[in-house]
Amino acid sequence: MVLGFLAFLACPLTFLKLSFTILAAMQDLVDMVKNIEPLRVYGRVAVVNGLLIEAKGGLSYMQVGARCEIIRRHDTPLPVEVVGFREDRALMMPFGPVEGVTPGAEIRISAEGAKVYPTTAWLGRIVDSFGQAIDEFGPLPQGKEGYLLKAAPPSAHKRARVGERLNLGVRAMDVFTTCCRGQRLGVFAGSGVGKSVLLSMLAREATCDAVVVGLIGERGREVREFIEETLGPEGLKRAIVVVATSDEPALKRRQAAYMTLALSEFLRDQGLEVLCLMDSVTRFAMAQREIGLATGEPPTTKGYTPTCFAELPKLLERAGPGPVREDGTQGGPITGLFTVLVDGDDHNEPIADAVRGILDGHIVMSRSIAERGRFPAIDVLKSISRTMPECQSIPEREVVRQARKVMASYSNMEELIRIGAYRSGADPDVDRAIILSPDIEQFLRQNKDEYTPLDESFTLLAEILGGA
Repeated sequence: MVLGFLAFLACPLTFLKLSFTILAAMQDLVDMVKNIEPLRVYGRVAVVNGLLIEAKGGLSYMQVGARCEIIRRHDTPLPVEVVGFREDRALMMPFGPVEGVTPGAEIRISAEGAKVYPTTAWLGRIVDSFGQAIDEFGPLPQGKEGYLLKAAPPSAHKRARVGERLNLGVRAMDVFTTCCRGQRLGVFAGSGVGKSVLLSMLAREATCDAVVVGLIGERGREVREFIEETLGPEGLKRAIVVVATSDEPALKRRQAAYMTLALSEFLRDQGLEVLCLMDSVTRFAMAQREIGLATGEPPTTKGYTPTCFAELPKLLERAGPGPVREDGTQGGPITGLFTVLVDGDDHNEPIADAVRGILDGHIVMSRSIAERGRFPAIDVLKSISRTMPECQSIPEREVVRQARKVMASYSNMEELIRIGAYRSGADPDVDRAIILSPDIEQFLRQNKDEYTPLDESFTLLAEILGGA
């Protein structure tokens, strides 16, 4: 027997084959262990009250923000999120209609928060708030690393400073509200004054590596129109579009905003310079208000709950310069432009006021300017970028100062000029403003498919001001 074993060992080929067989069996065993389903904990539906579902059982395995599934008898499982606790019950809200949910229905409990597994192959695709494709190009490839949808912003002391100025391609913004890489700007506008068209211009023309567009609470009719016509094939090539229409549940609308920032953070970590466009922050706040009121939060100003104002900085602070890594390198910046739908053209309503205090500047779009046919309808006298004037050269600052002075002089005397009550020669500044205003107005007017480089925009305005 010993001699036979020694003969076996003497045959290297046989020994090698046996070794590979054992290794393969061990690897199969490891894979089986990895795929073993962990302990499943179930709760049960106790109460369904409007949008709120109360669950009992398994509370020690739950946490706020965890994803669970309600098993429906004749339908697919209904995804829900834990939004709070009340006495001995968990409060949940659904990501879909609650039809088919019965008393005592099983709830499959999970303690994990939502994650997304993106890759750069997602560029050029349209996804929903779960990160699933809703275009006609099939399922999306999944990356290896998961990104939390509700991630914390980078630590303030580890964050880089804003970078050099960014060429947006829109003359009014490049000159009067110059934006730097990693800056966050708000676009404040009422309904129907052209903010979606402005966002599409930025998505197509801005000098960046990738764009993430979040359409939060948009009308379903306008989504395809925005993607195919306003954004266009060229703009879509380097963009990921996240869509949650106005008819979807509040949780999905809120999650679409988190998904927009999570995808921006992924692209930033790949070293890309990212432009994050969200339309609109107001609808995110409305979704959060709906969730808060359903869970019993007290309404405050205009019905908004305290968590609305607590969640806004957590969302908006995720955009900005990338964190500096331990080796001294840093990811690309996330430059954010967030639209704010002002209620009744009131630019001091609660959400507009809160967002303005968080962001690094604001662009005000005026209905009166839109009504006279000048687009983009940006009121440059009411708009400001907090990185100015440091990001401009001394000659550029002087050009902007002179242009603002001319526009302010004309604006102050506009009514008298229109009715003929102003007499030429009474004020040299007003006389100059009357001469230059038509040319400045033409400079600010720009077609949606027209592009002007940043340096050229300053040159054009300097030529206008030098003509009088």
